[in-house]
Parts: sequence; C-alpha cells; structure tokens
Amino acid sequence: MDAGSLNSANKYQSKCPDKRRTIRENLDRFIPNRSAMDFDYAHYMLTGGRKGEENPAASSPSKEAYRKQIAETLNMNRTRILAFKNKPPNPVELIPQSFYSSSAQQPKPTKPRRHISQSSERTLDAPDLVDDYYLNLLDWGSSNVLAIALGSTVYLWDASDGSTSELVTVEEEDGHVTSVSWAPDGRHISIGLNNSDVQLWDSTANRLLRTLKGGHTSRVGSLAWSNHILTTGGMDGKIINNDVRIRSHIVETYRGHRQEVCGLKWSASGQQLASGGNDNLLYIWDRSSASSNSPSQSQWLHRMENHTAAVKALAWCPFQGNLLASGGGGSDQCIKFWNTHTGACLNSVNTGSQVCALLWNKHERELLSSHGFTQNQLILWKYPSMVKIAELTGHTSRVLFMAQSPDGCTVASAAGDETLRFWNVFGTPDVAKTAPKAHREPFVHLTRIR
Repeated sequence: MDAGSLNSANKYQSKCPDKRRTIRENLDRFIPNRSAMDFDYAHYMLTGGRKGEENPAASSPSKEAYRKQIAETLNMNRTRILAFKNKPPNPVELIPQSFYSSSAQQPKPTKPRRHISQSSERTLDAPDLVDDYYLNLLDWGSSNVLAIALGSTVYLWDASDGSTSELVTVEEEDGHVTSVSWAPDGRHISIGLNNSDVQLWDSTANRLLRTLKGGHTSRVGSLAWSNHILTTGGMDGKIINNDVRIRSHIVETYRGHRQEVCGLKWSASGQQLASGGNDNLLYIWDRSSASSNSPSQSQWLHRMENHTAAVKALAWCPFQGNLLASGGGGSDQCIKFWNTHTGACLNSVNTGSQVCALLWNKHERELLSSHGFTQNQLILWKYPSMVKIAELTGHTSRVLFMAQSPDGCTVASAAGDETLRFWNVFGTPDVAKTAPKAHREPFVHLTRIR
C-alpha cells in the first residue's frame, strides 16, 4: 500500500468516529401517532417539495412566489411531518363519590380472634363417678342447673349461684344410677336405673312424679327427650318412646341393635332419632315411618356399619338439620359426619383415641370432642376443615361425659378421675339471646296419673 492511500485511509478513520458520534447524538426514539399524520404532505415533501430549494436556478421568481402562495393556502408551511399524540384528557367520573355511602367506603372490620383458655375455669370433686363408657351421667338443663349422678345419688349444681343440692339417692336393691336427662322445661328430670326402671322427678319440689316400668329388661343407659316423648335405650338393645302424659306410656318401640344402646339423640325438629350401640351400629329412625302392620314398632330409616367400635358420641348440627356427627370407641377412634336424609358418610377423621362425647358450638362452625387414652383431652375442631383449633388438657382419666350450658358458651366435662371441670371453650355470643320460656306441656296431665 502506498503512502497516499494510507493517508486517505487515516483521514477516513479520523472522520468516521465524529460522524457516527454526531448521528448518535441526534438520534432519539420516536413514537408516531398515525391519526395526527398528513401522509399526502409527507409524500410531497419527500419526493418533490424540496426540488426548488436544492436547485434554485431552475425556478424563476414568479414560480417561487406562486409556490409559496399555494403552500400558505394549503397549510404546507409546516416543518413537522410526524406528530406526537397529545396527553389524554382526565377520565370523567360517572358516579360522584358523594353518592357512595360512608359505610361502603370504610373497610369491613375483622372479627378479633377468640381467646381459648387451655385450663379449666373451675374444678369440682365428683367422688364415686362410675367409670363406664356406656352410661350417660351428666346433663345441663335449660334452667342452668347441672345434674350429675355419683354412684346411687343424683346431685344438682346451680350455675347461677354455685349452690349444690342432692335430688335423690336410690335404694341399694335398685342399683346405681345409669343415666340422667333434663326435660325441655328445665324443671323435670328423668333418671335411668340399673334395675331397668326410669324415674321422673320434679327438681323444684324435689318430688318423684312417676316410675316407668316394664319397658326394658336390663339397665337403661341412655335417655333423650323430644317434647313430651321420653326415649329410653337399654342394655337389652331396645329403644322405647314413652309418652309421659298418659298411663300406658309405651307408644313406640325401635328394634335394631343387638347389644346395649349407649347413645341417643333427637334432631332439633323432633322427626329423626339417632341411636348408637355397643354393636358398632348407628341407626337413624324417622317418626313418620311407622310400620303399617304394627304402628308400635318402627323400621329404621338408615343403618350405618362404618364404625368399628361402640358408637356412643352423637351430636346433631345446630346450623344444618340433616348433619349428624358420631364418634367411635377405642378400636375405631373416628369422628364421622352423616347426611341423615341420604345416609351418606360425608367425612371421617381419625382422632387417635377413643371418642367419648361430642358437642357442637351453637355460635360458630366448630365441634368439640372428648377423648380417652392416652391424652384424655378435649379437642376443638374447625368445621368442615376439621383443623384442630385447641386442645384442652387437665383430666387424668378418659373424659366420659360432656354437657353444654344453655347459652352455649361453657362446657362441663366429667372424667374417670372423679373430677368435674368447666371450660369457657365456646366464648361469648355476639348477640345475647333471650332464654326460651319454660315449656310445661309434657307434665300438664301428671296430676291425673295414679
């Protein structure tokens, strides 16, 4: 390569960087708006609009004057070929804020989380409490009085003032008390005995009203009320509906269980009865399905065989009339949920220990269960997820019985360790409800019975 060509190459290299730098400095991003463009004018300017300026000698003064006049007339003196879009106007408020209510503007307040005490509020001694899984020795009446059977004696504890009184001590030949259940009026109470009799007592007058005999051939371990009907379940496997207003009190008999009936619960409507037995069976009975051939003996509506141990714990859901929860014994350890209209099992949860009793929360979608070996605890579950909310410990033996206060807030539990504990597990309801008036219909005609 000769010196001349080298010099020319150096000159080119020295000029190129400056040119590229100038181009970069003048370049910028351009975002056009097609609606604001005049494509005809742009085409004219790109093709022939600047010919006169590039070759001024070719155009005469008259032509130049004519071109300028045409350009002014047609608004062609613009220097911008492309245009940016103007800033959009502010949106129009269709509905003024003044039309919104003040409550809608405020966020919905979140409900504070309920505190659940892990220890019992009160503990009472319960000596001679029979440690028998198949009995039902605790009940809390609508008049806020708790009844508990200790051996052969039934005691009453008034929750309003904390006073305790003895209702009755049965004779030795009658054996110990095997079940207690308050009537809906909260004044009268039924007591099942080991000798197959059932006594009806007036707790206010401390007086025995009558004794129901002849229904069972062995101890009566379960009782349930539905208005004036007292349902009894015995070790003989029979379930008997007794109308306490009439002399011949046996009005209906349910036969299905082959062993002792240890759980009885009427639905809130009084149409369906759930029964659990030591034969691992759960039955649903419907009062409207009495046998046409024998009205005194009814056929079961559903027969559930899913449990693998005795079924004692039963609880009807307060917010869904056809939902029933049942708990199995030591070999089963499951809580099952049933649709009593169809008989379908909706869910089953293994708790890891014997299920002794079940109670629904009347104010929240929660279920409380009591258990035996090994923890002897109470577990509060969230329904329907069945997530554990709390575990309450304190008993040193299996928690056989539970009862709920009339306001639905406090739960009493009795265990084989001969203690009675009170738990504020369900909290305080948001709206205090007035207590229902005492219903005295079941005993209106008792004065006529001799």
